[in-house]
Amino acid sequence: MTDLATPPATPPSSDAQRLTMFGAEWCGDCRRSKKLLDTLNVDYDYVDLLLVEDGADRALAISGRTQIPVILFPDGTHVVEPSDTTLHAKLTQLGSIR
Repeated sequence: MTDLATPPATPPSSDAQRLTMFGAEWCGDCRRSKKLLDTLNVDYDYVDLLLVEDGADRALAISGRTQIPVILFPDGTHVVEPSDTTLHAKLTQLGSIR
């Protein structure tokens, strides 16, 4: 995981091999999704909405919603507040896990 407390020079979604999770530590769904990604050893960028100034605006622009986490996949699709089952299925579909 790469924690993006300071936004990088290029947007994290520009790397076709990584996914980006927008979340906050106070959010139970974010902690759950983050734990699953870490357990599955998925490489991802984490944008902490409390530390990255435009993080919430970026998440809203992607999803059109204010709920978190917003997880943006390398194929350009995203999920909002996914269940572990939904997230696991998408990661399997993308070949991120086996």
